[in-house]
Amino acid sequence: MVLGSRATFGLGGFGGPATCVLRTGDILPLAQGETGTPAAPEPADLTRDWDLAVVYGPHGAPVVYRRQGDENLLVEYGAMTLDIGLRLRVHLLMQAVRASGLPLVNLTPGLRSLQIHHDPARIARADLIAELAAIEARLPAADRVRVPSRTVHLPLSWNDPQAELAMRKSQDLVRPDAPRCPSSIDFIRRINGLADEDAVRRIVLEASYPVLGLGDVYLGAPVATPVDPRHRLVTTKYNPARTWTPENAVGIGGAYMCIYGMEGPGGYQLFGRTIQMRNSWRRSPPFDRNPWLLDFFDRIRFYPVSAQELAEARDAFPHGAFPVRIEERTFDWAAEQARLAAEAGAIARFKATQQAAFDAERDRWKALGLDRFVVPDGPAEAPGDVPAGCTGVESPVAGNLWKFLVDPGARVAAGDRIAIVESMKMEIAVEAPAPGRVRTLITRPGRTVRAGEVLAVMETE
Repeated sequence: MVLGSRATFGLGGFGGPATCVLRTGDILPLAQGETGTPAAPEPADLTRDWDLAVVYGPHGAPVVYRRQGDENLLVEYGAMTLDIGLRLRVHLLMQAVRASGLPLVNLTPGLRSLQIHHDPARIARADLIAELAAIEARLPAADRVRVPSRTVHLPLSWNDPQAELAMRKSQDLVRPDAPRCPSSIDFIRRINGLADEDAVRRIVLEASYPVLGLGDVYLGAPVATPVDPRHRLVTTKYNPARTWTPENAVGIGGAYMCIYGMEGPGGYQLFGRTIQMRNSWRRSPPFDRNPWLLDFFDRIRFYPVSAQELAEARDAFPHGAFPVRIEERTFDWAAEQARLAAEAGAIARFKATQQAAFDAERDRWKALGLDRFVVPDGPAEAPGDVPAGCTGVESPVAGNLWKFLVDPGARVAAGDRIAIVESMKMEIAVEAPAPGRVRTLITRPGRTVRAGEVLAVMETE
């Protein structure tokens, strides 16, 4: 098998053996054991930087072992596709490895991978791979097990004002002509072929989101996707990314729903906001087991609340004063597959409509020249000279000019705020250096500015 030259990530893992590539021309030999017998690890010396072994376990998809530095090993299952059965295999492997007593430091599961941090002074890499291959041979098939799965009901402020602010700031500061502008929710509607924004809202509220990963966007943040493809809304991500996202904003990127664990940059298409995903300071329910709220294969269900109701819930929840309804259940992959098979016709029709809408949206971008984005290199206008008797109001940092807080002709005192520049995920005030009157505004909001660049001119007193 000849691999290409492109690498992709999925919650910290590279792509599978059929799609993840090392370097153009690298060759990966695969060995198949006799039917029903797992093959021994087959080392493949592809490059000086990679040690690989490939095992065909008893359940079909190949298992690839990749070196990650001196102390980590990456175990990958199957091809680069969204396959909940593969995610369940990763979960079963993680549980078995934890129970094995191997000298490990940490385990980090991904959608189709498990990163294993081991102590090379206590177990050699080759011995570790042999142990993992033996564990793999003993694992049950994913459709023969049930795993604990709580249903966690979370309040959702639909199109929350803070989520709207993040979208508006990105439009003003980063890319005003992005295909998602002015509304991410309308963009989700359009690219999925839905009739109206109420249809988007109905699907989000009807869906059940199994948690497939934690920590995708910091601090126990869940990444989840519905089992039923009719609830699996798909989108492209921001290009370029937002510089700011409010804590616990909820959005969709690709086929995955994520709740942002903390304030920061981001690229998912936002549709609302919910309560906190982590509590580092209390151990009262539901944080009595861990400082993070959710666990793997928990199911998230949203119910609607107003922005004011969510604000009150967010104030109360960290102190244990907002109850979260949690139902103890199990995740049964065989039963889920049976339900999908019974609805195969309706699912196929939905996916065909969705794909057609997605393709039409991408074609529209190309027709309008919106399928690419080039960051502007310079300010809107040449700065020119500051007239005699005047003072330039300079940006203290490089960044994006978010907005001016004054108009030409306004009288200001020394230290009054003239503008706001967004830089390094912070809002930085640009202050008047002296008392006087604002004469002109040199540039406009949304432009990239340099440190020391004159943003406005003042007539000083």
